[in-house]
Amino acid sequence: MLRTLFGLDGRVNRRVYLVAGISLMLLKYAVDATAIYLVAHVVWTPWDYLIPLFSMKSAKVAAIPSWLGFALVLWALPFIWIGVTMMMRRAVDAGRSPAWCAGFFVPILNYALMLWLAALPSVPPSAVLASAGHQAAADRYRSALIGLLGATAVALLAVLVSIAAFGTYGVTLFIGTPFIQGMVVGWAFNRRGIRSWAETASVVWLSLLLVAGAILLFALEGALCLAMALPMAAILALMGGLIGRAIATQGGRGGLGFAATLFVLPTGALMDKVSAVAPTYEVVTSVDVAAPPDVVWTRVVQFDEIREQPAWYFRAGIAYPIRATIAGSGQGAIRRCEFSTGAFVEPITIWDAPRQLAFDVVEQPPPLRELSIYSQVYAPHVNGYFRSTRGEFRLIRLAGGHTRLEGHTWYSVAIYPQGYWRAMSELLLHRIHLRVLEQVKRESETAAKADAVASTN
Repeated sequence: MLRTLFGLDGRVNRRVYLVAGISLMLLKYAVDATAIYLVAHVVWTPWDYLIPLFSMKSAKVAAIPSWLGFALVLWALPFIWIGVTMMMRRAVDAGRSPAWCAGFFVPILNYALMLWLAALPSVPPSAVLASAGHQAAADRYRSALIGLLGATAVALLAVLVSIAAFGTYGVTLFIGTPFIQGMVVGWAFNRRGIRSWAETASVVWLSLLLVAGAILLFALEGALCLAMALPMAAILALMGGLIGRAIATQGGRGGLGFAATLFVLPTGALMDKVSAVAPTYEVVTSVDVAAPPDVVWTRVVQFDEIREQPAWYFRAGIAYPIRATIAGSGQGAIRRCEFSTGAFVEPITIWDAPRQLAFDVVEQPPPLRELSIYSQVYAPHVNGYFRSTRGEFRLIRLAGGHTRLEGHTWYSVAIYPQGYWRAMSELLLHRIHLRVLEQVKRESETAAKADAVASTN
């Protein structure tokens, strides 16, 4: 059974394909729905599971903790592998091109493709001679070069279609593209002679670096965001490379690049565009301050310049807070929180001294400053794809004249898969919160000590 589910060799008849597919879908839905209900008390319906693009618009997603969303992304990886490999072997068994497995990454239409493959009858094994003999060094390098160029073309087309044409950073770009890129490399590198898995993996990862270099060269993205996407892309590209190698071992010839790029990428990007509505999430960070709420309150409203050295990821380009000022007082006052990339403009909506300060965000600076050899990078995600909509400070009186200070931020991130990018966003938001809260804590505790000394004297 494990060979049937996870293997790359052999054929899969339609009965096995149908039974395994339905069983695995039921298993994954049962685990997903149970975990989401137990952790978030949210009912994840079959519709949410089968059509995840539209369920992403739902408030249900906002109720799922970021750690669970990230865990569900990891849990989905083996199912992606099984789905693609079984689709490839079913296509071979039905006498169709194994490149049809690239259609797995087209939302909604992939169900039609699965049903079509499940309905096709098996054909007798063709007498395909797969040569695994020794190849000359020139042929080896030629095959690697073809794979690298093909993967670069696939990736650049995906960037242009998804970002330039549709303005989306979706599942097709971050999951489908590296997987298909790896497939192209794995197939091209092994089509004239089967190489080892290690050699194939090395060429696949080299293609990622080449693509990253091309994207930097054409100013389509900066180094910082490429580094953030690299861990997920490396895993998916390796999976695709092994499947591309398996296609070559089974005699798959021709049309792979066209099937992957001309069908999967534009169609998937269009589906991402249709469903690109991100939910709003809340991040909460707290610190305990050795000062009473009335002392802390004045430092929450506005605080001096933070002189603490920013962490390395802030110095690399992530926006970080510097100071906060306010014009006026009470509801309607305008607070400005200065960041390294500009200022947040925050009209006050709740002024409940010394318990609660809430505000909307009507203007915000870019969330990061990209690292690039150019003065300007064409990366739309730095403007509008991460949005902070409102914020709040809550001061809770504790015993002994202390205060628990909570920082709340409501935000949305229109980049997918949400589980991956939300986890990164919330990790950075917690660090931003702490930089502000620790500054308020330092100022408040210094003022409280000064008041204590003055009262003693």
